[in-house]
Amino acid sequence: MIPYLLIIVPLAGAALAVAWPSNRTRPLLLPAVGLGHVGMTFWLFLNPPAVSPASWLAFDPLARAVLPAVSLLFFVCAVYGVTYLRIRQERPNRVFVALLLATLGLLSAGHQARHLGLLWIATEAVTLAAVPLLHFNGTPRAFEATWKYLLVGGTGIALSLLGSFCLGYASLHGGGDGNLTFVSLMAQGVDLSRPWVLIAWVLLLVGYGTKMGLAPMHTWKPDAYGEASGIVGALLAGGVTTVAFTAILRVRAVVGAAGEGAMADRTLLAIGLFSMVVSALFLLGTRDFKRMLAYSSVEHMGILGIGAAFGKAGVWTALFHVWANSLTKGSLFLSAGNIRRAAGSASMDDVRGMATITPRSVALFITGMFAVTACPPFGPFFSELRLIRVGFTAGHGVATFAFLGCLLFAFFGITRVVFGVADGRPRPATRRVGSSFVESAGVILPPVALLALSLWLGLHTPAVLQDAWSAAVTQLFPTP
Repeated sequence: MIPYLLIIVPLAGAALAVAWPSNRTRPLLLPAVGLGHVGMTFWLFLNPPAVSPASWLAFDPLARAVLPAVSLLFFVCAVYGVTYLRIRQERPNRVFVALLLATLGLLSAGHQARHLGLLWIATEAVTLAAVPLLHFNGTPRAFEATWKYLLVGGTGIALSLLGSFCLGYASLHGGGDGNLTFVSLMAQGVDLSRPWVLIAWVLLLVGYGTKMGLAPMHTWKPDAYGEASGIVGALLAGGVTTVAFTAILRVRAVVGAAGEGAMADRTLLAIGLFSMVVSALFLLGTRDFKRMLAYSSVEHMGILGIGAAFGKAGVWTALFHVWANSLTKGSLFLSAGNIRRAAGSASMDDVRGMATITPRSVALFITGMFAVTACPPFGPFFSELRLIRVGFTAGHGVATFAFLGCLLFAFFGITRVVFGVADGRPRPATRRVGSSFVESAGVILPPVALLALSLWLGLHTPAVLQDAWSAAVTQLFPTP
C-alpha cells in the first residue's frame, strides 16, 4: 500500500493546494507533504517490499536505488520554497505549489512504473506539469523558454510513444501476447523481433534522451534552466532527468535480453561522449551562470549515458552518480537562484563582485562548483573516479581518455563563469538591487544541507545504499 501512497499523498496535497484559500500559508504544504514522502520512501528503502512479477507499479530494486534521492531533493527544495514564495509575494502561488506537489507524485509513479505504457504516461505527465512552473516568473524570456521546452519535449513525447508501440509489436511479431510489463518483455528475450527491437531502442533512446537533455536533444535546457526559478531548476535537473534515465535503463534491459545489448551499449557510449563534448564547448563560451548550470547538466547526463554503456559495474556507478549529481546540482541551483535575485541578472556582462553582496550564497556557489566538477571529497569525485576505473577495466581506454578531456575543459568553463560572477567590483545598479535581498536562513540552509549530503555521500557511502544499487543492477542484468 505504501508504494501507492508515494503517488497518492503528493497528488492529494496538490488538490489541497488548489483549494487552500491563503496565498501566504499555502507554501507550507510543500515541506509538510515532502516530509511525509521522505519518511515513507526511506521506510520502504530500509524495508523493501516483496514485488509481484506481474505488478505494473511497485517499489522494485531500481526504484529503491533512485527514488529516495529524488524524494530527499524535493524535501530540501520544499523547505527553500517556503521562503522563496514569501519573497515572491507579488506572484500568486496556487498553481506553482499544486504543480510542484503533483510533480513529486508523478515522479514517484514514473520511478515505480514496471509497464512500458504506464512509464510513458507518468513521464509525459511530468513534462506537462513542468510547463506552468517554468513560466512562473511571467517574463517574455520565460514564455519563450516554456514554449521551447514544450515543443522539444513534445517531440520526445511522440518518439517515445512510437518506440513503445514498436516494442509492443516486437513482442507480438515474436509470438508473444503484447504484454508490455518489463518482466514479460525480458522473459520473452531472444524471441522478440530483433528489427523491431532495434527500431524501438532508437526511438525510445531519443525520446527519453530528450527528457534527460542528452545532446543533440538538449536544446530546451539552456533556456528552461536559465529562466526557471532555482527550485524548479533543481527539480528538473535532479528529478525529471532522473526518471528519464531510469526509463532508458529499463528499456536497455529489454534490449539486452533480446540479444542486442552490445549495440545498445555502443549507442549509449556514443551519445554520452557527444553530450560531454557539446557541453564542454558551450561551457567554454557561455556568459550566463544559470545557462552554465544547464550545460553542466548536459555534461552529467552524458556521464550517466557512459556509465550505462559500461555494463554492470558502469550501471552501478551511474546510480551512484545519480545521487551525487542530484544533491550537488540542487545546491548549485538554489544558491544560483539567490545570486540571480540579488543581482537582477544572470549574465557575466552585468554581474560581478557578488562575493561582497551575497557572500554566503557565493561561498555556497563556489563550493558547489568544486563539488560538481569532481573535486574531493564530495560525492561526484568518487562516482566519476570509479567510472574512470570501470572504463579502463572494461577496455574502453580511448573513450575514458576522451571522458577525462571533457571533464578538464568543463572545469575550465565552469570556473571561468563562477569566479567571473564572484570577483571584481559590483556595478552600482547591482548594489541597488542587491541591497533589498536578505540572505536569511531559509534560503541559505537548504543548499548547505544538500552540499553536506553530497560531502557525506563521498566520505561515507552507506553500505545499505551500495546494496540497493547492487540489487538494481541484478534486476537489470538478471543473467551472468
